[in-house]
Amino acid sequence: MTGGVWALSPGLLPPALAAESAVLAPVPKIDAIPARKLETAVFAGGCYWGVEGVFSHVKGVKLAVSGFAGGPRTMKVDYDRVGEGDTGYAESVRVTYDPQVVSYGALLRIFFSVIADPTTLNYQGPDHGTQYRSALFPLNAEQAKAANAYLAQLGQAKLWNGPIVTKVERFTGFQDGPAYHQNFLERNPRHPYILRWDAQKVAALKQLFPQYYSERPSA
Repeated sequence: MTGGVWALSPGLLPPALAAESAVLAPVPKIDAIPARKLETAVFAGGCYWGVEGVFSHVKGVKLAVSGFAGGPRTMKVDYDRVGEGDTGYAESVRVTYDPQVVSYGALLRIFFSVIADPTTLNYQGPDHGTQYRSALFPLNAEQAKAANAYLAQLGQAKLWNGPIVTKVERFTGFQDGPAYHQNFLERNPRHPYILRWDAQKVAALKQLFPQYYSERPSA
């Protein structure tokens, strides 16, 4: 693993860590209408430690699982195989959430505000390769409509210097990552990578979205 620092402000982090800044993305104009009491969404945004770590601290998220999405449905992969960068799979997180507490649109906003930079093609921070691309994997037509609309909205907002390169991709299934990578941020808070790249993302969630922040992480 190698993610991106999301500083709340230059004064809140040591200079060596204040490499990137969180961006408060706009409220989605179009959201997904839920069909179930619990919904599932899949996001790819670089190293899955940080993606899972942030989403696990969002109110309404019941479960966040690190794994792989985006490659051929019939291909069985593991962490080492995906790491070779030629499978089509990306490190991803499957989020199970209560749409009465946090909507799909709110998850999209959080994702692009504090987790993933939508302008970096096939990398996030120091993690390079197609396996670290940012992507949205809608699981139904409502999510697809909201995801495509939000990417267009972000392009119009011009909050970043470069063009939006995050794609909406066809969902071909999700394969869980290894057990030792699950809940990695919570189990390894002093890990150098977590301190360098991911702790700031959780801090940004708490500052920018206090209404959604949960001190106690989900499973």
